[in-house]
Amino acid sequence: QVTFVESGGGLVQPGGSLRLSCTASGSIWDIYRMAWYRQSPGNEREWVASVSNGASTNYANSVKGRFTISRDNAKNTVLLQMNSLKPEDTADYYCNTDRRYHALRSWGQGTQVTVSS
Repeated sequence: QVTFVESGGGLVQPGGSLRLSCTASGSIWDIYRMAWYRQSPGNEREWVASVSNGASTNYANSVKGRFTISRDNAKNTVLLQMNSLKPEDTADYYCNTDRRYHALRSWGQGTQVTVSS
């Protein structure tokens, strides 16, 4: 079963940018839609964005216009470019299949994003 390793998180000031990367242990070419999720303390994990094999994207309203998701099937990676970051974006970020279309795989360790001055 494919597993995911997320990286690229860190501490950034409000208005700053980060680029998250998700590397899969196996091929993702046959996964129609891949997604990023996030979970902040005391809250449930929420869907953030997803991308199809045809590069069709969807975003949560809270990140629309600020985040960009992309995928590279040849490299088995999914990226999340995050711009104009806000304190409310602070969370652990995870990638996985889009649960609206696929069964979820095992969750990775995630990557922590902290937006603070």
